[in-house]
Amino acid sequence: MDLPVNHFKRALAARQPQLGLWCTLPGAYAVEIAAGAGFDWLLLDTEHSPGDPITVLPQLQAIAPYSTSAVVRPASNDPVLIKRFLDVGVQSLLVPYVQTVEEAQRAVLATRYPPHGVRGVSAATRATRFGRVPRYGQRAHEELCVLVQVETEEALGRLEDIASVEGVDGVFIGPGDLAATMGVVGELDHPRVVAAIEDALQRLAALGKPSGILTANATFAARCLTLGTAFTAVGVDTALLARSADALAQQFRATIATLPAR
Repeated sequence: MDLPVNHFKRALAARQPQLGLWCTLPGAYAVEIAAGAGFDWLLLDTEHSPGDPITVLPQLQAIAPYSTSAVVRPASNDPVLIKRFLDVGVQSLLVPYVQTVEEAQRAVLATRYPPHGVRGVSAATRATRFGRVPRYGQRAHEELCVLVQVETEEALGRLEDIASVEGVDGVFIGPGDLAATMGVVGELDHPRVVAAIEDALQRLAALGKPSGILTANATFAARCLTLGTAFTAVGVDTALLARSADALAQQFRATIATLPAR
């Protein structure tokens, strides 16, 4: 049994734009619905959701039959958390709130076995196909994808250095926290926030490093794609459900309002 191929990592290396959806609902049922929608990747979020390694495992199993790839965001840049996700079979990670070169290095080290990193060794995990993948310990890094999230003005000042850390496969620009650190929390479309994001994407493109973004603004998503984003998330599952439910309820409330009195 061979090491599973990380198609998401291969696509980034080939500079093929990957369209994604943010998934914050922790159940496997919802993520399987999303897996059949035609997105290239689904972000399984455990930073701003109730998710954890126990809930991510059935999500990975639900996504597996589909052609979409799973990317998992741990709650923090914690080698213990990262180890647990890797052991259940996660191959692509989005590590949040990376501020420095040292923090980017720490994220990479958490995905590598000694002497190249600090990942703990267990021979019979789901990642190894329960011990059936030959030389997993020597080869695992080949199919692991490490994305780091840069989301403050301070971190943007070190963008090239963070992006150049060996083992970092891509850099995600986090609009929400970036807006907050710029003093305009919640204003993702603020001109200063947009300008900072566009500048970061252009700098990453000049560096030849794959970049990513999450935005529900279709016009801005298209703009980011033209600036070269390699992994672009264009929606969030909870927001899609909430807005669709709102619209449906409002539609029929309006219909009821036109009915004659009984």
